Amino acid sequence: MLKITHNLGQSAQSAEDKLTLTFEVRQKGRFKTVSDNGTELGVFLERGQVLAQGDKLQSENGRVFEVVARPEPVITAHASDWPTFARACYHLGNRHVTLQLGECWLRFQPDHVLEHLAEHLGLRLVASEAPFHPESGAYQGQHEHNHGHDHDH
Repeated sequence: MLKITHNLGQSAQSAEDKLTLTFEVRQKGRFKTVSDNGTELGVFLERGQVLAQGDKLQSENGRVFEVVARPEPVITAHASDWPTFARACYHLGNRHVTLQLGECWLRFQPDHVLEHLAEHLGLRLVASEAPFHPESGAYQGQHEHNHGHDHDH
């Protein structure tokens, strides 16, 4: 099994193979997978990174693999106007839902409670399979959590 140990990010370096992965797998720092060309791989990256479409990963022997977001079941919720869209983002965001945002639409992984809420907020839902590229979040990439005070209240 070939070991992948470096994330080169959105490097212009050409890749000789691809890794087509779901969002769930792209969130992990350590996993086993098979490349699109059939190479068995062990991925050993720094934890806390989410692999993005187009990221290049390098193995210990220098081979480069490109990350591709695998189409997966998603719900795309369309708003008829910007106030409806903003309201939906606010309410779903308060539930810490992982969302992909577009022009008056948002996308999330299937969940009957969230689907009901989105419909209640006036969104039109479409279930499909598509690559899922959610927002990375306000604290993505930060590794420290220090407010300069203790939490003994």
